[in-house]
Amino acid sequence: MTMGIVVAVIGAFAFAAAAVLQALGAGKVAQRAAVREERRRSAKAHPSLRSTVATMLTVPFMIGFIFDIVGFVATIVSARLIPLFLSQTIISARLVATALLAMVVLHLSLTMRDWIAGAVVVVSLALLAVAAGREGVTYHSWMSWVVLAAGPLLFLLGIAAMRLLHRHIATATGLIAGAVFGVMAVASRLLVGVDPFDLTVLLTDPALYGLVISGIGGFYLFTVALQTGSVNGAAAALVVGQTVLPGVVGILLLGDTTRAGWGPVAVVAFTAAVVGGVVLASSRAVVAVEQADLTNGPRGYGHPLPTDDRFPHSHAHGHLGLAAEPTQAADPGR
Repeated sequence: MTMGIVVAVIGAFAFAAAAVLQALGAGKVAQRAAVREERRRSAKAHPSLRSTVATMLTVPFMIGFIFDIVGFVATIVSARLIPLFLSQTIISARLVATALLAMVVLHLSLTMRDWIAGAVVVVSLALLAVAAGREGVTYHSWMSWVVLAAGPLLFLLGIAAMRLLHRHIATATGLIAGAVFGVMAVASRLLVGVDPFDLTVLLTDPALYGLVISGIGGFYLFTVALQTGSVNGAAAALVVGQTVLPGVVGILLLGDTTRAGWGPVAVVAFTAAVVGGVVLASSRAVVAVEQADLTNGPRGYGHPLPTDDRFPHSHAHGHLGLAAEPTQAADPGR
């Protein structure tokens, strides 16, 4: 149990570090005069291939990508060691770490609401860890085929939502992206051929391919969700989809349990952690980081990059290079 919790916490901080470092890399590129001028000339204000490659080649961005890999591995490992309702909730608590790292590294300010939401998440996770019982170890082989099919089906549903919806696109797509990540977590639990390790068995397990497809599909859907509308709406929906679906599946189908008499505590703690994560998703620090990640990222389906009119001249935007005044002279020294 302890090892699974530690691994999940490492995963949460790894994802947070990746987001902040990639935001830092995007901000460095966005601050260059050539990129600013290029965007002013563009009617659609979308980044060029050159600026996208420039962002990806920055040291912070590349280090952030390594942290992303660490986060995904930690997600897979923790899903096998502790109940899914605990592992996925800890992973989704990356928003707490993101806000704290953004405050330290990017010098963004946190409001009292952010601190309260973060404290609620941390306390709730502590209670959830105490209330959690053992992870399920028995399940049926047909579930592996279900996760193999569920990932692509949910991915197609997300693509359809982006094309058909006219309102709340980011929230709907973020929710589906979270559900796809939830499928990845379930697939991680179902893997056979891992312990003891047997490569032949592992490569013939449908759950392995369900895990890979869901991981890639969820990452793509969430990236596009951030590009299609409200950043905080997409991030909040991701928290819900990533925690509720696998948590319910783990309890109903995989045999995850709580300690005797601790069921009500687990329900309350789980709900509080999810609500706290949703509140943190609208934090100025989290929104600024997610937007900066997209500053030089590829756009999805022709949707414009999101803007946050609530903080048009905030310190966050100035530091990350997200907002450049039309009359501002380019700084040749950057």
